[in-house]
Amino acid sequence: MEALQRIILAFKHDHGELATVLAPLAEAALEGSGFYEQIDLFVPVPLHWTRRILRGYNQAHLIAKRIRHPHARLNTDLVRVRRTHAQPQAATPAARARNVAGAFVVREGHEFDGRSVCLVDDIKTSGATLNECAKTLKEAGAAKVYALVLAVAGQKAV
Repeated sequence: MEALQRIILAFKHDHGELATVLAPLAEAALEGSGFYEQIDLFVPVPLHWTRRILRGYNQAHLIAKRIRHPHARLNTDLVRVRRTHAQPQAATPAARARNVAGAFVVREGHEFDGRSVCLVDDIKTSGATLNECAKTLKEAGAAKVYALVLAVAGQKAV
């Protein structure tokens, strides 16, 4: 478990090439989910453009674009319009939720209306970012919003 944690953290911070190792794991988890067949669109959790430039890539996008699915496709019409603090700096779930409140919008001409969307992200900590993205997508007309993450912070191996 510690090895996977190290790989995911390396992927998040400066080793985008690890998407080729992690995407098949995400894909296998997705295939075992109860919502695999329902997905119309994969939507990576967006980074603010300034963070994307500093990092050089969006790790969620690298995973999402590598997932093979019989009919769902990638969509990048969810956009982060406000730079937020890195979530680990926000100590409580309420602080994390405030940090990302109103940070996302959808582009004009989006195709979320009536669709089942699968958000893709690297790590779920409190769920604040995924919840805010889901709220934005639902307000844009998405029928259902699911999430696929590589890891959930704070989980103990059993």
